[in-house]
Amino acid sequence: MPIPGNLLTTAMAVMPHTNVDRALDAALSLDIPFWPQLPRLNYYEDMYVQAAEHFPGIVLDVENRKLSFSMDKFMEEAEEAMAGFDDPSVFDVSKDYSAVYHRFLELDLADRPAIRGQLEGPVSFGFNVADENGRPMLFDDSVRPFMFEFMARRVNVQLQKLKQKNKNAFMYVDEPGLQFLFSAMSGYGDLQAKADMEMFFSLIDRPRGVHLCGNPDWDFLLNLDIDILSLDVYTNGEVFASYAPAVKRFLDRGGILAWGLVPTNMEPFEKESEESLETMLETLWKSLCAKGIDRDQLLSQSLLSPATCCLVNSDIEKTVEKGFASVKSLSERLREKYRL
Repeated sequence: MPIPGNLLTTAMAVMPHTNVDRALDAALSLDIPFWPQLPRLNYYEDMYVQAAEHFPGIVLDVENRKLSFSMDKFMEEAEEAMAGFDDPSVFDVSKDYSAVYHRFLELDLADRPAIRGQLEGPVSFGFNVADENGRPMLFDDSVRPFMFEFMARRVNVQLQKLKQKNKNAFMYVDEPGLQFLFSAMSGYGDLQAKADMEMFFSLIDRPRGVHLCGNPDWDFLLNLDIDILSLDVYTNGEVFASYAPAVKRFLDRGGILAWGLVPTNMEPFEKESEESLETMLETLWKSLCAKGIDRDQLLSQSLLSPATCCLVNSDIEKTVEKGFASVKSLSERLREKYRL
């Protein structure tokens, strides 16, 4: 199995650090490390801005931290962008857009069970980047197909770079916008989204998966052709456990679940203990196993991670780092308990 399970640890990439070395050390403290995204360091590190690099029509105002889209600019730049589709540098993350990515690729990562990269997904990107009239890119039928193919190429180029460092490298497509997909106000229907996402993942090399912290339609996500699903079970666990048939199908075809368990916001982190979090997770597992899911299979196809990213703590990175340490400690406790 290219993506290991057995309750090994990883985390989401957006981190509050402004010290690059400290952020990288935190990422490397987990079993499956990743390259951190550091939006507090500068605006280029914002996950939407990183995804926007070289995308035609993008208007980037770094001083005012604003990202937008111009259709006129898109029409001027699209042909040149398409001419560069065979150039990997067009789709890779440049040094200007990440302080960590290229340093991560210089490390010896071959002995890790896996490594991971990430890119903002096309649905979330298209929802959040709007034109001068406030209309999201996702709603434009002439832009949307190009955007999905462009982002798929970005995922593939990064994945190939990571696989040169570790044969078990995989990618998260970060899709927080999927929780709004089925809102009547979204302007983008579930049938169109399903077709678009199926096409998108058909263009992406394996292993590939989705990360989100919200509460989407879990049937929709669990039935996508993905290899790993990363979710916030601290907030959404009870709802997720109610989708046991879809979870079972996902596991039976080899899918990995990354259980986002440890909160990184100060208030919930301080009110929980490792014992309370362990009990919470095992209660969810028992609920799923009571509905026909094999426990050994579930454990062998699971990772542990923090529940969410967090940029708003008054102690900046300290609680986040404590959360990483708790994830590691919980993993060790549970792996010993279940003899993994």
